[in-house]
Amino acid sequence: MFWVLFLLLAWAGVLISCTRLLRAATEVAEPVSADAITHHHDELNLYEAAYLAGGPRRVAELTLLSMQRQHRLLLAHTGWATVLDPVGRDPHERSALVAFGPDGQSPVASIRTAVAEDAAVRALAKRLGEAGLALDAGPGRGVHDAVRSVRRATLLILAMAAAALCVPPDGTSAGMVLSWFALPLILALGCLAIARFEGHQNSPWASPDGQRLLVSLDRERGRTGSLTAVAVRGLGAVTDPGLRAALEYDKRGAVP
Repeated sequence: MFWVLFLLLAWAGVLISCTRLLRAATEVAEPVSADAITHHHDELNLYEAAYLAGGPRRVAELTLLSMQRQHRLLLAHTGWATVLDPVGRDPHERSALVAFGPDGQSPVASIRTAVAEDAAVRALAKRLGEAGLALDAGPGRGVHDAVRSVRRATLLILAMAAAALCVPPDGTSAGMVLSWFALPLILALGCLAIARFEGHQNSPWASPDGQRLLVSLDRERGRTGSLTAVAVRGLGAVTDPGLRAALEYDKRGAVP
């Protein structure tokens, strides 16, 4: 029965990691007080929606697309942006214009990075966090680390099962040994499946209250091709293939 020791180690690893994931998920899902919510808007503006749905990168993409639709910026399918109107109307637009070179042209990827890392986005994130609509870095990172812990526990189970099969037989068949190890393996894989499903359903940037406002905004004004749809759903909502190509150019490796 020496293989039982390996089974106990496998169970210990999976129970510790799954408990950690449950606690991290509970911290993220904790409701925000009503005072914090009423202190903020009942409706999100587009920059707020973009941050909650896709983080700093989404804010940058929304900024560039908004300027292009107002004919103050030209986005070429080659992945370059050209300034048509050098006057920014909000902090995000001004950070984009500052990132351009003296000739008013720059790769879209460079402009997007500059806007995403600008102080205006950090101020936006802070404001949303204080309102209880955005997740703090701590809980969000805790869920990510907990998922990694469950993955490591899954590998531990497999390793312990292999080790158990290598010990001298004591009358227990290999099939019976593996069936015992299947129980903690099912638990670990089940936790990973739930975490993956929840991750696809929810934004990693928005709290549950922020998610509620995103869903409401998308239902009310999320017409395909609109700036609202882009803020909430990302570049997949851009109907113009040329604009989408310009904003996704660096993903194809053509722009460093």
